[in-house]
Parts: sequence; C-alpha cells; structure tokens
Amino acid sequence: MKQKTNDELLSLRKKIKTFPATPGLYFMKAASDKVLYIGKAKNLRSRAASYFQPAGNIASSRGPKILEMLNKVKTVDFLETKNEVDAVLAEARLIKDIKPPYNTVLADGKSFPYLEITTSDDFPAVYVTRKPRPKGTRLFGPFTNAKDLRQTVVLLQKIFQFRTCKLSISSDDKKRRFFRPCLLFSIKQCTAPCADKISKTEYKKTIRELTKFLRSKRSVILRDLKKQMTETSDKQEYKKAAQIRDRIRLIERLDRQGSPTENLQPEVFAADPAEALEKLTKKINSAEPVRIIEGIDVANIAGKQTVGALVKFIDGRPFKDGYRRFKIKTVKGIDDYAMIAEIIKRRYKYALRDQEIWPDLILIDGGKGHLNAAQNALKKMNAPDVKIASIAKKEEKIFLQGKEKPLKLSRNSPALKLLQYVRDEAHRFAQHYFHILRNKNMLGQEK
Repeated sequence: MKQKTNDELLSLRKKIKTFPATPGLYFMKAASDKVLYIGKAKNLRSRAASYFQPAGNIASSRGPKILEMLNKVKTVDFLETKNEVDAVLAEARLIKDIKPPYNTVLADGKSFPYLEITTSDDFPAVYVTRKPRPKGTRLFGPFTNAKDLRQTVVLLQKIFQFRTCKLSISSDDKKRRFFRPCLLFSIKQCTAPCADKISKTEYKKTIRELTKFLRSKRSVILRDLKKQMTETSDKQEYKKAAQIRDRIRLIERLDRQGSPTENLQPEVFAADPAEALEKLTKKINSAEPVRIIEGIDVANIAGKQTVGALVKFIDGRPFKDGYRRFKIKTVKGIDDYAMIAEIIKRRYKYALRDQEIWPDLILIDGGKGHLNAAQNALKKMNAPDVKIASIAKKEEKIFLQGKEKPLKLSRNSPALKLLQYVRDEAHRFAQHYFHILRNKNMLGQEK
C-alpha cells in the first residue's frame, strides 16, 4: 500500500476504531462513495482493521488484487447485523445488487437453499431445494450451508421417518399395498406411505411434529443428545460419542437460517420465463414477442432522500448489468408522478439518440396515475410507440395505456407472476436497499 499517504492511513484507522466489535458487513469505497468491495465479519472492527495494519503484507497474504483495491479506497463503512447468519445472507444479496468490482464470490445468480415440506400433498415430502414449488408448501430458510442442510435432513429422517422421494402418492390409491417400498423403509428411515404402511392421519401427525420441531428452539432434544454424549464418553465409547456430537452440531446449525420474507430471494419464486412471456405477449396484445421488460419504482426515506430504480429483465430473467438508480434532482417534496416522469426522461433520452434499445414493455409500480405520468413524459419526448403498463399492489390490477378498465389476471397466472417479479425487484432495488443500508450513501450505479 505504498501509494497511500500516512495521513490517509491514519484517517482510515481512526474511523475503523469507531466500528462495533459485532457481526456485520464492511464496505470498501472509492471516491464518490462507489462501493469497491463488500465483506462480512464476526467482528467488524477487527476485520476491517486487518486491511490497514502498519506492518501488514497485504500482497502476500491476500493477493495483488486486494492490494490494488486498497490503493483506491478512500473510506470504509459498515452495516451491523443481528448475527453472522444475517451477515452472510445480506452480503450475498448486496453483492448481487451492487456488483462491486472486487467481489468475485457470490456475484453469480446462485441462490441459498430452503427446506421445503409439501404440505398440500396427501403424504408430504421433505426436500432441500433452491427452487420451491409456487404454492402448497411450508418453507424454512434460506439456509447458509447446503451441505449441512442435506446432512441434517438425513438425521431428521432417522427421527421422524418422513419421505424424501419424488413419488406422487394418493391416499385413494388402493394399489399402494402391492407396491414394494425402497430400502429406507427397511432401515427405519421412512414409514413408506408409498406402500400403504402408514395411514394418512398418522403420517400427517408426524409431519406436524417435524414442523413443530423446526419452529422450536429444539432445546429438549439437544439436552437429551448432550446427556447421551456424556454417558457414552464416560463409558469410553468415543466413536459413538463423536457421532452424537456431530448430530448435535447439525441440529444446532438449523439456526443458521433466515426467513423467506426478511431474506427475500425473488428469483427463487419466479414463473417459467418462456411460458410467462408467451402469455404476457397475448394479454397485452403486443404485435411483437415481449422479450425486454424494464421496471420502474421510486422510494423516499422519511420524505428526505428520494431515489428512483430501474430493473431490466431479458427473456424473463433479471439482467443485473441493466439495473440503474437515479437520485431525484428536479422534484421537491413527495410527488410520485413527477418523479416517475423525471426517471422516464433521464432513462430514455439515450434510446432516443439510438445509444440504447427500447424495451418491449415498461412496467411502472403503481396505479393508473403512475401509468399516465409515464405515458405523458414519453409523449413530450416524442418517443416512438412503446408498450407501458402499471401494476397496483394488493389487488394486483394491471393498467394498460388506452384501456379504461384494468386487466385482472388469476393469482396463479405465469404472466402475473412475471410482472410481480419485475415490480417487486424494482421495489426492492429502490427501497429495501435503502432500509438495509440505513440511509447510508452507498449508491454505486447512478445516472
């Protein structure tokens, strides 16, 4: 770090001394508060300080890339989290959102796994999945470690004997009694509902017990296991004691999870893109297939700081390189319509110059008024005809230009699910980002 002056290093070290010694995220930022790198830490103060030690040889310990990044750092910031699990989940979400240039891990589209119980089935199954069913399930997670979760499911199956197979089992199927169950029934890890070895009532009772266990603090079973471990150790049965110890660790790691709502992974719950786009094209009467959708939303924090967000979807999937944030510049106070108009003008002036291509559909988060604001802004720009829609929350009504009555799609419609995905992604990108950073000025992709 030869390029940094002593004054710069002293200033960074002084700031880091004010960091809490708690779990959280730290942000290495260049000029104009551009985020270069996001990292997680058990101890924020200690971890951040380790980058700027007087005698530290960063090049040999962390590599030339980190050294290059540190030479660009002008300030360091932090986000405190409740625990290490929240830090892991928040780190992954923010890296996907901000895409800092020096983060290489977690920048892909890979999501965290869930534990899924298919509660709508006659005989619910238990799966580890990164793509849960759209409905009829009970979810736990997301979990931070897929390997640990799979091992835990094996352990829980020994206790509760639920099924993990993909078979479609109906309680009305009389032929089940002739079906030959798999090996898991023989080793007492499944009660074999596939072979009519257990009634629907008894099996669902087991699933209720499993759900209760997953929702509880699990203190009773952990206390029993620890007692067994002590007893086997006293008998010098060390191999058995080690096995019990491993079971305890796996059960304790069930706490390393977030929740589907607080740690939102919208990409996990999306509809099939091809089917959704085909149906959406028909529903909005588009002459050309809808491939590119851009979603727009605005958010303000306590009426003070306002930001607009634009997300881009190509072929039904998020295109993160096309995401943009806009600090509202021309609107005083809270005026959503004027803010939408400002974003439209600033975003599509490039398309008017043929510097960017027009989307097939512009989706506004809001009602008829928001749609009109966007439509009027495009008209004043002498923009070509482009499909515009808005989607209102709660009733999920879809407003289209030129249509007096809103379009109402069924809750399970793939077209609606895609529009909700785009809307929710824009909303999260604008507003949730601010909440998670507690109004800290960490915007790195603005126009």
